[in-house]
Amino acid sequence: MSIRPLVARFAIAATMGLLVLAAACGDDSTPAPSPTPSADVTITILGNRGNQSYSPNPQTVRVGQTVAWRNGDSAAHTSTQDTVGFNTGNIAGSATSSPITMSAAGTFPYHCAIHPSMVGTITVQ
Repeated sequence: MSIRPLVARFAIAATMGLLVLAAACGDDSTPAPSPTPSADVTITILGNRGNQSYSPNPQTVRVGQTVAWRNGDSAAHTSTQDTVGFNTGNIAGSATSSPITMSAAGTFPYHCAIHPSMVGTITVQ
């Protein structure tokens, strides 16, 4: 038997193995999480501690700045303006909300919709 057919068979088998390996490595069905855009100001959620639940509290920002809340607790929380306005939605433990642009001047009390005793205030100048 000639060596050429053996080399050809080996080359075909090796190529097929590489194709299978490449397909398995390139098939990532879990998409990478989208990075959260950075904010001008980040307020940390400390947990259910009444008016000491958010830090810093109160927070002062300028009109046009963005604010995000980082949940430093293990439980989910929100930052929801007391009147119609901003609402971060649920923020999982260790996660950060999307930035919210503070577009109007004023003093805005907010709370956690899940734990209403958690309160904070943002003053926009």
